[in-house]
Amino acid sequence: MSTPKDAARTAQRSDSFRRIARAGFVVVGIVHIIIGAIAVSIASGGGGDADQDGAMEQIRSTPVGGLLLGVIAVALIALAGWQIASGLLAAGKEARKWGMRIKLIGIAAAYLVIAGLALIFAFGGHVESEQTSQTLSAVVLAAPGGVVALIILGLTVGGVGIGFIVIGFTRGFEKTMDVPEGASRPAIVGLGVAGYIAKGVAVAVTGVLFIVAAWTQDPQKAAGLDAALRSLIDLPLGRAILWLVGVGLAIYGVFSFVRARFARM
Repeated sequence: MSTPKDAARTAQRSDSFRRIARAGFVVVGIVHIIIGAIAVSIASGGGGDADQDGAMEQIRSTPVGGLLLGVIAVALIALAGWQIASGLLAAGKEARKWGMRIKLIGIAAAYLVIAGLALIFAFGGHVESEQTSQTLSAVVLAAPGGVVALIILGLTVGGVGIGFIVIGFTRGFEKTMDVPEGASRPAIVGLGVAGYIAKGVAVAVTGVLFIVAAWTQDPQKAAGLDAALRSLIDLPLGRAILWLVGVGLAIYGVFSFVRARFARM
């Protein structure tokens, strides 16, 4: 009788599955480039939704948008499957194995959420990430101990953002890639450092908004990535900061293209 680990090994031995999973990194790159471009537009006085649903809306507006969204969903589901398989096959001591499994399953869940968004938009639907975040916050706040729970959620999201920043500064992403030696290496590493730091800032600010929503007991404060990026404008030199973060998110997208080629899979 086949076990989940047997299925994971079979999947990871499949060249076709590996290629589709690598395409998932390309998809992640496209989404981040679009979000980054929208953020730069906002910083320059333009409009748009600088989040995943805003990116899906932009893709759907193209002549073959529905087909592209379907391809995006398939690639992201494959990439999520690869992360889950990697988690099941994690080696080492028990604490390390379970820590790695939780991390990889969390990453897989994020990919599946974006894949779900792509499918909804592919079939003509629409989802507002801002409204979803506010609804989630309202539900959590209404539950017993809701304020504490929402603060924990915000700290968790903020922690993920800080994790991205740390990976960027320490170049931790190199552990998951076979970065080539030679003239291209500094450019690839530079893309990774800038991209991870920018993404970390965006995610960390999103976590802060959840904490603000809990502290003020106002679920409207938790408004997702777009609101998090827009909130940067209120800082000193805010538009310049948002412009830099937007460029950084686009750089993370370009780095994802590179990762599709050099990720250890």
